[in-house]
Amino acid sequence: MSALQVASVYIAINILMLIWLAFRVVTHRFRGKISMGDGGSEPLAKAIRVHGNASENTPPMLIGLLALAFLNGPVWLIHALGIGFTGGRLLHAIGMGGGPLIFRQLGMILTWTGMGIVSLALLYFVFS
Repeated sequence: MSALQVASVYIAINILMLIWLAFRVVTHRFRGKISMGDGGSEPLAKAIRVHGNASENTPPMLIGLLALAFLNGPVWLIHALGIGFTGGRLLHAIGMGGGPLIFRQLGMILTWTGMGIVSLALLYFVFS
């Protein structure tokens, strides 16, 4: 697989996760007949926050993976970053959604580590 194809796999998976998280928000809204805000519903507030967190962190990383692919970054690095970040986002969503707190914590560590490494890798490939 080319670097662009590998990056595209992680982009697709993360977009599907965003859709899943958005669907969870819509499901809570439908059940509670809440069209705006959280209506005082704790499950809806939690679902909104889980989706919001993913929406805040996912786009920069996906842009980073795409840019790394365009800069001909090594496929192994794109895989490592994609797996780590995607796993982190999944763990974080589970942890924020009521799963063990350690999942949320590990999820953020993997998320921020991936974002930091992709940033440094981009700078390396631009200036080397």
